[in-house]
Amino acid sequence: MGIILLDIGNVIVDVDFHVFCRAVSRDGEGGAEALFSRYCVSEQKLLFDKGLIAPLDYLGMMARDPEIRSMPVIDLKGAWQDIFTLKEGISGAMSRLREKHTVWIMSDTDPLHFAFLLNNFPVLKLAERYWLSFEHGYLKREPESFREVLAADQGREAGEFILIDDREENCLCAGGCGLRTHLFSDWSRALEYLEDL
Repeated sequence: MGIILLDIGNVIVDVDFHVFCRAVSRDGEGGAEALFSRYCVSEQKLLFDKGLIAPLDYLGMMARDPEIRSMPVIDLKGAWQDIFTLKEGISGAMSRLREKHTVWIMSDTDPLHFAFLLNNFPVLKLAERYWLSFEHGYLKREPESFREVLAADQGREAGEFILIDDREENCLCAGGCGLRTHLFSDWSRALEYLEDL
């Protein structure tokens, strides 16, 4: 029995930032692409994910952007959060994982997204622990994120932890710290990998 470190985005839920960008863009599809670059995959978003920008400051930055339609901040927050759909197969997969393993969630995410996910997708509440970038200040591409996990459970060897993540750079970083990893593509392959361990 090991500890599964389960990513959220594109593992538990599918993520589509373009839904947000199209919903708030003042200038249609072209404007949506610019917003995607500015707020969804930018250095600013990484800082937000690391807890270095407060939620109200991030929303305020977007609200002041002339390329974003004028709207109440509460509506902007709703658009930012409502970009997720439950991944096919996750409910059954989570039940199977918990039969043989301890499940922790480990995610690079911001507090607005995580609050929405926890409130709207009950499957996340089946995890026993949460390692979130905005709380710890490290992304999974940084070895410090995994060193903190290992330090928190010193009774276990690194090889007893298994990261399931859809990003190769995160898996490579975890592997470099001695953890086992599975680069996620779908739940049938992930469960096969765990059965073969």
